[in-house]
Amino acid sequence: MLGKADATPMIAVKDLDRARKFYEDTLGLKTKDEWGEGFTLESGDTLVNVYKSQFAGTNKATAVTWSVADVEGEVKTLKGKGVQFEHYDLPGMTQKGDVHVAGEMKAAWFKDPDGNILALVSG
Repeated sequence: MLGKADATPMIAVKDLDRARKFYEDTLGLKTKDEWGEGFTLESGDTLVNVYKSQFAGTNKATAVTWSVADVEGEVKTLKGKGVQFEHYDLPGMTQKGDVHVAGEMKAAWFKDPDGNILALVSG
């Protein structure tokens, strides 16, 4: 059934132009397609749909996670572009600057302009 089908993250935003600037210019994703009240981005081999919604930013959980080789390096690059990182009190994790660490796993969370929670993870 669905285990053989690709899945696509859907990110709700209030302002499509502001979202496009953030996802393209700040995060470095590329627009693949535009449709109605949204657009599709390419992130590696994954497609991410961004669409206009009055409910943007209401999800209190992580919407998208990127698996990266170097969380600290990505954090440094994104901070240089004005991204602010979230700090959470998570059981079993220690915090080193903006990076949460649990053994070999490292993670960092940040928000897009609409408050959607995004993450970087390695390990």
